Amino acid sequence: MIDRHHLAIVRAVDRQGTLTEAAASLHLTQSALSHAIKKLEQQMGAAIWQRDGRNLRLTPAGQQLLALANRLLPQFEYAETQIAQMAKGLRGELRIGMECHPCYQWLLTVVAPFFQAWPDVDVDVKQAFQFGGLAALFNHDIDLLVTPDPLYKPGLDFTPVFDYEQVLVLPANHPLSTRPWLAAEDVRDEILLSYPVEVERLDVFNHFFVPAGCSPRKHKMIETTDIMLQMVAAGRGIAALPDWLVANYAQTLPLCAISMGEEGVGKQIHLGRREADAGLDYLDAFVAMAAGTNEVPQRA
Repeated sequence: MIDRHHLAIVRAVDRQGTLTEAAASLHLTQSALSHAIKKLEQQMGAAIWQRDGRNLRLTPAGQQLLALANRLLPQFEYAETQIAQMAKGLRGELRIGMECHPCYQWLLTVVAPFFQAWPDVDVDVKQAFQFGGLAALFNHDIDLLVTPDPLYKPGLDFTPVFDYEQVLVLPANHPLSTRPWLAAEDVRDEILLSYPVEVERLDVFNHFFVPAGCSPRKHKMIETTDIMLQMVAAGRGIAALPDWLVANYAQTLPLCAISMGEEGVGKQIHLGRREADAGLDYLDAFVAMAAGTNEVPQRA
């Protein structure tokens, strides 16, 4: 009853907003699109959408179809892409999603040797899935998720591949710069700079400020690592970043890295993938190469 082209139409209408634009995106005539949905509505006995002026608004039945489309269509498209690549003699494509701003530099240390070992496999890094990678994995939008904070769910497998310490970053001339470690109370009057991530997912809050029952004087979110560390070097705030990343930038900027608490905050980069993909040779190889990489990532 429900065919793939029905799902494609519903998704296109949701994305485009009008029948005309949806039909154009699918290379169909507007009448063909309308006829297909009208026939489906008659079969199901429920309306798919309602007109809202010039635009279309999905009904509850339409929303149900849209949810189905968003789950199934990416899997169809992925399978078709893989098969088409195989037909051309290519092994496939490895799509990597990033859930970690600074991890991109680490990823480069794995991608370079992977290209040499697997010349018939393309690699695509999808930054659009930062901090939303689980859904991307389940929806087959990506094949591998790079994350420091794995959320274990049935059907997914996470492999730790790189150890590091999350440290506080201060300007080199800061009065506290000679301390081996700092307590949260030591920096409660500072401005904390971080990536634009929910506070609940920031280690500096979860493992440092919150257990101590305090918070920084101000919290500012910065998009890029370069600007963030330039601001730290200029004395306009402090940050919490991987130790290897700070060491790279400290070669050209007056920065220092100090442990958060006497024990420090140890972290790992994990690679997450679908359990159903176990045994896919080039995917297994990438994870194995990543786990065997001891090289400290260098600043790009």
